[in-house]
Amino acid sequence: MCSKTLSFFSLYRHFSISTILRKIPIRHRNLAVHEAQKALTDYLHATRSFPFTYAELIGNNTLCSLSNLIAKVEFSPSTFSKSFQRVLRYHPINEFEVFFESIGIEHHLVSGLLPDDKVFFSQDRSLFDAACALSDFGFPWEKLGVLYLQESSIFGRSAAELKSRLGELKGFGFGNVEVIGMCLAFPFVLSEESQEGVGIDELFSDLKLIFLDFGLGRFVEGDVDSWHEVCRKLRLFIDLIGYKGNLWEYIGRNKYKSIFIEYREEELVNKVKFFCRFGVKKEEVAQLILLCPELLSLDLENPVINVLKLLKHFGLSSKDLDEISQKFAHVLGRNKLVNLPNVMRALGLQEWFFDKINGGHHQLLTDYIAKYPNEDQDKDYQDGLRRIQISRARVHSISKLKFLHGLGFGENALTIDVLNHLHGTSSELQERFDCLLCSRIEFSKLCMMVRRTPRILNQNSETIKRKKSGN
Repeated sequence: MCSKTLSFFSLYRHFSISTILRKIPIRHRNLAVHEAQKALTDYLHATRSFPFTYAELIGNNTLCSLSNLIAKVEFSPSTFSKSFQRVLRYHPINEFEVFFESIGIEHHLVSGLLPDDKVFFSQDRSLFDAACALSDFGFPWEKLGVLYLQESSIFGRSAAELKSRLGELKGFGFGNVEVIGMCLAFPFVLSEESQEGVGIDELFSDLKLIFLDFGLGRFVEGDVDSWHEVCRKLRLFIDLIGYKGNLWEYIGRNKYKSIFIEYREEELVNKVKFFCRFGVKKEEVAQLILLCPELLSLDLENPVINVLKLLKHFGLSSKDLDEISQKFAHVLGRNKLVNLPNVMRALGLQEWFFDKINGGHHQLLTDYIAKYPNEDQDKDYQDGLRRIQISRARVHSISKLKFLHGLGFGENALTIDVLNHLHGTSSELQERFDCLLCSRIEFSKLCMMVRRTPRILNQNSETIKRKKSGN
């Protein structure tokens, strides 16, 4: 899960807990939570016979579940502890619920994971025993949810089987910390079977080459989080390339080390998504980034491009530029660099442009941005924009304008004219466009249809789907 998603759910959880505990004075809430954690730990250990270490891990990492229990108790600083213990004694908790939350699974997901006919681990200890075996090896308790959500079958294996598999993985020359980071990034290596043709021995042989023989491991900090992060970055490229048992051929050379050490995972993901939008094979995108890591430093959000200048900069002939000016006037003018893939798709030049970059001319893109940092603005477009900014529906209109630019429409008078004929929110317009695109209409032709007949995007999605099906 990305950092933005984690931040959202952390914020959501904070407000949810504050709402649940609203009857308790703010100055006493920390006390109430601390006492509840202690009581839950004691209950799991003394009453339910959990080993104290794991009882404490669960007790200290179930804030949402605890808050729901705390809310059932009439709060008084002097009596809360005993009152909460009484709730646990006479209203036994669902041990699977607190377990799942404690291993790092967001509370809103937990209800969908609970078994229908069990509430105590004494009814089925396999899940808990597997978690204990992984924790004994060194897996952070709060990260076990990463494994469970991606490969729940791991927790159906016996402790002996897991210990044996972990021992085999260490046999490739890695320590516990490294193996844990790799398993968190490639959870299937702990399951019983290989995944999608990926052999576990072949994968770890490649990881050995990359980290030990080629020395990437020397640049990784010696903690689980660092190894997990680097391995997630490797996983990103493995998923793009499609595992063929020769991963080291792509990312084993010295020049690639900076990609996995210096750049954040979010930066890699954003660049991968950007270049994939050219509609090319994922393997080609992976090769481009690995061969040209300087593209990772490209700022996608702020630079603007002038479409004709960019095409000329990339070597398009004067004759071709004239034809584009006549046929694709709606794409001309300025646009943000982040919209470049759809600009090229709107022109039908996406493959030509990507081949240029992938064929050794990637520097042309960075050179262009450096050479033309500020592009001239179209007067008619700016006049239309000013009218929008003083209108009552300016926020709504600006959002729809961004939608059009995202399709590849440039800053020009035609784009303003199309905008004036569109009805609906930007998200509704995008959904309708995507529905039409699913009808196997080429992206470039669909943009041309929108330019000539904007009202085709004023049909709701259900109407478009009915027309597609012929009903």
